[in-house]
Amino acid sequence: MESAVGQRGRDGGSQRRSPLDVIMSQIRRKRSASGRKPLGRFLSRTSDRTGTPEDAESENKGRSPGAAASVENEREAGWGRVSVFLQKLGRKADSRILSLANCDLTATDLLELASLLQFLPQLEEMDVSWNELIGGSLTTLTSHLQHVSRIRTLKLCSCRLNADDVAALGEALTSVPLLELLDLSWNSSVGGGSLQSLLGRLPPSLRELHLVACQLTALDAAALGELMAILPKICVLDISCNPELTQEAEGGGFRELASSLSHTVSLTTLRLQACGLTADSLYALGNSLRCLPSLRELDLSRNRGLVGGLDRLTFHLPHITHLESLDLHLCCLRHADLDALLQALPSLTALSELNLSSNKVVGGGVHELVSVLPLSQMRRLPLNNCKLNEESFTALSLVVPYLRSVDVSWCKVVGGRLPLLLDALQPSVILELRLSSCSLTTDDLRHLADVCRRGSVSSLRVLDLSYNSSVGDAGWAALFAAGGLGLLEEADVSLRPMTSAPCSAWLPALLGSLPRMPALARLAMQRWTVGSQEGRQLQYSVKNRNIQLEWDPEVTDGKTSGQEESQPEE
Repeated sequence: MESAVGQRGRDGGSQRRSPLDVIMSQIRRKRSASGRKPLGRFLSRTSDRTGTPEDAESENKGRSPGAAASVENEREAGWGRVSVFLQKLGRKADSRILSLANCDLTATDLLELASLLQFLPQLEEMDVSWNELIGGSLTTLTSHLQHVSRIRTLKLCSCRLNADDVAALGEALTSVPLLELLDLSWNSSVGGGSLQSLLGRLPPSLRELHLVACQLTALDAAALGELMAILPKICVLDISCNPELTQEAEGGGFRELASSLSHTVSLTTLRLQACGLTADSLYALGNSLRCLPSLRELDLSRNRGLVGGLDRLTFHLPHITHLESLDLHLCCLRHADLDALLQALPSLTALSELNLSSNKVVGGGVHELVSVLPLSQMRRLPLNNCKLNEESFTALSLVVPYLRSVDVSWCKVVGGRLPLLLDALQPSVILELRLSSCSLTTDDLRHLADVCRRGSVSSLRVLDLSYNSSVGDAGWAALFAAGGLGLLEEADVSLRPMTSAPCSAWLPALLGSLPRMPALARLAMQRWTVGSQEGRQLQYSVKNRNIQLEWDPEVTDGKTSGQEESQPEE
């Protein structure tokens, strides 16, 4: 089941936090700070910090002993302030990486952080993403960026930046001439004109630019087009989730951006997911793709307007000889689109990932796909929600031995036929197996248990068996008793919303299997009911192992409150 990228994080940072959220956040911060013991201003070099400026010795050369000692004391004092500040936020100090994402930073915190940058001259990466309270005060930080001139990565995702913040950042970019990655995603005010204050100021060293869900307009697209021609090293451009990007506008738009991409000969990754692309957009984009010999990843997913016009792109695909990943999921493809793609695929000899999920038309053409794909190098071919038929499911077994991820969720044809797929899996290759809502049977789970026992899925990291209520207790018990999942990190056996069932019959097998799954970090078993004593035993077992448990202990009488049936997005 596909989830909209635009719903990622905190709803894309587009919704304002309520005053109550802000107040509670401040209360938590104050309580956390008041409960800590006071720390000394000076911390010794033998503390458990992860790093200090490494070239202190070289900086002291040529200075008198007294001056060198003074500099050393000042540096030690500064590093102590940095350590205290970061410890207050629950983070460890590192002279090269400053990671403060999701720390509920306030404008006051930002001011203190800015004053500490002078003690981090070796800093290479700064991430203050998902701190919505610092919006409107970014100039406090940017006015001190000259102290961290070696910075290469700057992330400011979902910080509620406004136009003044973006302008202040633009003015400060000259202070970081080595910048290689800039991420301003999930800041809606970046679009609509604010982006202009960055253009022409980004350093030529920039290799990655991420502007996901920034409400970019067609005018922003035209401005980005001008910028692309003067960024010789740009490798990654991600402007996904900007649906207004392709709307027509006077003075230019997406066509200008698409045309300018022909100058980005170093581009390896282009992501245009959910950008409102149409068949006309593909025509403009296709002409530039011929000039991108380095392109490895192309994401055009979630653009429903492409329906019926994919041939305008596939005509140019054979020129991208190094393309490794092509994503066209949820594009409402038609038979003509699939036929055009099939004509182009034989030329993509480097292709290892092809995502056509959530396109119903694909369900009847898997055998044709398999005949033109470079099977031995395919690693991902998700076909979830593709309405597979029996012939397609049989054809899929030909490519399964090479895949690291197998996803046929929401395909009912899988139920009762799972052994055909499982017997094709290869040990040490398959890492993900997703079989959500596949109408699996008890015999299917018993066969999966046999496969686990033989060690055929010994490298499996993710196992999704959710929404398969047709499996009986004996099937679940057999699976968890089999073993062979020592590397499993995530497991999901949840039931559909608005349903519930007791798990007492197979819960002992699950609890007994946990010691044999030392890597397990997440266990989802929502809407399964247990007795109070069994529930306490389950909670104790996962807490003792530090496993994230997702379940509904309040489920009673076969119903849950406030939940509706979940369906894959069409």
